[in-house]
Amino acid sequence: MRSTRTDRSGPSDRERGRPPQVGADAFRSLMSGFPSGVAVVTSVDRHGAPRGLTCTSMCSVGLTPPSLLVCLDNRSGTLRALRESGAFAVNLLHTGGRSTAETFAAPGPDRFSKVAWEPTARHLVPRLTDDAHATAECRVLHTHPAGDHTVVIGAVEDVVARPGPPLLYGQRRFADWSRLAEVTVEH
Repeated sequence: MRSTRTDRSGPSDRERGRPPQVGADAFRSLMSGFPSGVAVVTSVDRHGAPRGLTCTSMCSVGLTPPSLLVCLDNRSGTLRALRESGAFAVNLLHTGGRSTAETFAAPGPDRFSKVAWEPTARHLVPRLTDDAHATAECRVLHTHPAGDHTVVIGAVEDVVARPGPPLLYGQRRFADWSRLAEVTVEH
């Protein structure tokens, strides 16, 4: 199996002594085939202003302590805010939260004026009240640079949950968990 380079200018990775890398488009195509839940990561900056962004790069890390990780773009104001405050929330969107996902995925002024939210109990970071079926309030444990993103590991200190089917994203489109047919896998 060969990898495909999309950028042919300059010396190849192999000529520079590095293993070859796939292009950004090929990598995006690969990852679009791995559906994920949709979350809005929120925090507050040093002035108390809410910050947030849509995130599909989130997963559990461990139970002791209960922890999860999110991956955020290094240029993100939300990343800067959670570093300043030391806390963040992961708001897992339900199927009615598509417009919120789109709002927080695009740049724009005052995204929080378009959604219902309230401050969390411990760290006063935004919790989405109408469009999230669950929210995890987290304290930052570690941050690790990883190329153009930073992996943020948070200790989950509080969870607010209510019933509701999660919103999914894959193949560059949103999907409703409750409308997906059950698939039987034979072993």
